[in-house]
Amino acid sequence: MRTERKHVAELLILVGLLVAVFVGYNIGGSSTGVAFGPAVGSRAVRKVTAGALFTVFAFLGAWTIGRKVITTMSTEIINAAAFTPAASVGVLFFTGLALLISNLYGVPASTSMTAVGAIVGLGLATGTLNTALMFTILSAWIVAPLIAVFTGVFIGRYLYPHLDAKFAFGRLTNPLIAIDTQGRLPRLSVNDNVAPRDLIGSALVVAIACYMGFSAGASNAANAVAPLVGNGSLDPSPAILLAVGAISVGGFTIARRTLATVGNDVTNMPILAALIVSTVGATIITVLSWLGIPASLAVSTTSCIIGLGWGRASRARTLAEIAKQSPADEPAPQFTTGALKLPPVEGDEGVAASPTVGELAEGEIPGPDRQHASGDHVSSIGEKDPEELSAESLFDPAAAARIVTLWAITPTMAVVGSYGLFSLLA
Repeated sequence: MRTERKHVAELLILVGLLVAVFVGYNIGGSSTGVAFGPAVGSRAVRKVTAGALFTVFAFLGAWTIGRKVITTMSTEIINAAAFTPAASVGVLFFTGLALLISNLYGVPASTSMTAVGAIVGLGLATGTLNTALMFTILSAWIVAPLIAVFTGVFIGRYLYPHLDAKFAFGRLTNPLIAIDTQGRLPRLSVNDNVAPRDLIGSALVVAIACYMGFSAGASNAANAVAPLVGNGSLDPSPAILLAVGAISVGGFTIARRTLATVGNDVTNMPILAALIVSTVGATIITVLSWLGIPASLAVSTTSCIIGLGWGRASRARTLAEIAKQSPADEPAPQFTTGALKLPPVEGDEGVAASPTVGELAEGEIPGPDRQHASGDHVSSIGEKDPEELSAESLFDPAAAARIVTLWAITPTMAVVGSYGLFSLLA
């Protein structure tokens, strides 16, 4: 009898490892898009290069401050004793299922919210939930995206044109960094036909994307392996290696969808905007991870993208005009996805090169950035700027609504599914 139980426990641990890999794979698909979507959208790197850089820096983040988040999720949200081998498999399964659905829709999923949701379902079913800690985590989940949105709105409405006039960077025709696969071993190649200003801007975008990869590893590695650390199946160090390995596979494969969504669908993403978004999102998550709070890089970063796009689009009206004008008085804009998409990055498999922005000369600046880069007058708040991008191309409510809806659905699915399963098994 003991031998049979031992074999069952070993089988459950093996299944748990496989499901952890499945979860890590989907985390890689989501987080790579969030971290490097702006860099790919602004043509600083190709998608393959983004996957490689993300893997390196996600490992660094997970190996250092990511251990604090693993401790929180494996022993503090619920009692570690609740993470039996069977419970660990269930938690990881519902986490991975919710993330897979989100990735299939091309939406950067809230990995931390989904993983914590599955753990909360287990805690509610077993009566082991640390409600005080969950209140702190939920508060952070509310405050973090609000900070990101309002920071983006403020910068987009009041600072962006002035920053653009001084630091305008052109979108590159060819990526700044690419992986050369011609030889026996792949090697990085750098595009040396770039204007100095654009070289600096693109280098900053890549550097901050790597910083975001660090933040993603610090926050998200725990989502794949915390239950296995909680039940003692894995120590933190091998658990981190397992998580990052699975995340890396997702970053090279399924991440193509979320890279396209974050870089192209939500808002027009010139290099300066990518710098702002990446810095705000990564800083919020790094601070929370240092405090041991699992938080979503996807939510914070995409919230900043939405805020920045709305802030830039609202510059044509004063606050008084916005407050006085009712929705009925304002003609409904025709938002079209086609107006928002940047051209495909040259060299991506199965994608034809676009004849629009992709044909600009190296270093040439499309749209309003061309005007500001030349040192011309920057329009003031409420002033109609004929050269400014239309609101439709700066902010797409349909894409934003799709993302926010999936953010709510995925953790809810994880909580309900996990609670239902463990209530039946209790």
